[in-house]
Amino acid sequence: MSTTESPSHYSHLEKMSVNELLVNINNEDKTVPHAIEKVIPEIELLVNAIVEKMQSRGRLFYIGSGTSGRLGVVDASEIPPTYGIPHGRVIGIISGGDKAIRVAVEHAEDDPNQAWIDLSTHQITSNDVLIGIAASGRTPYVIGGVKEARKHGIITGCITCNNGSELAKQVDYPVEVVVGPEFVTGSTRMKAGTAQKLVLNMISTATMIKLGRVRGNKMVDMQLTNDKLIDRGVKMIMDELKIDHPEAVQLLMKYGNVRAAVDSKKK
Repeated sequence: MSTTESPSHYSHLEKMSVNELLVNINNEDKTVPHAIEKVIPEIELLVNAIVEKMQSRGRLFYIGSGTSGRLGVVDASEIPPTYGIPHGRVIGIISGGDKAIRVAVEHAEDDPNQAWIDLSTHQITSNDVLIGIAASGRTPYVIGGVKEARKHGIITGCITCNNGSELAKQVDYPVEVVVGPEFVTGSTRMKAGTAQKLVLNMISTATMIKLGRVRGNKMVDMQLTNDKLIDRGVKMIMDELKIDHPEAVQLLMKYGNVRAAVDSKKK
């Protein structure tokens, strides 16, 4: 039996008080960062491979099903507004298509050929990197996708929560975060999903920093799509240039970007 499907350490959950449920779930969640810490060397290798490809105008793809697919889509969708890179440089694909983000699509994950079909619509090439995300490590959609990608000379990685999975065997850079049984047996939207989300955060954030999309500790290329972000941008400029609020607003409105506004005064 795979670790992600093994029985919970807790029994008779329905008899627990709300406080007991929350405390026990939280205690399980605390184990996730420690599991990730063990595989930081593997994550590092994958990030280095991604950075090298993206520095040469390559792209990063995520594929997954269910919770895993949704997490990949979320991570990919947040990169352009956060770091200002064009849409289409980081792409998340979920089995069953975009409607599967909200509603489960029956048996979408069972077709080992569909992922490559989905990837091909984006003209994926050997200049790109593909990460398959599957808590179980045995999802046919994901395994089929990475296998076909490798045949085409594409660098592949994975994020899974079982040791020795078929998915891990099929990729160049496996990341296996073994978080143990779920609080609710088999509910991998819990610890496994949390682990996948944290690893995705690490991968995409580290990649964007190495691509020069952060200055100091600030998101100088973020898209100014709402009042909160405009205000944040103004404060960044004030802090960096040591100028007052009106002048910072004027600069941001003129250049439309924190980096450009700051650089205009440093030339």
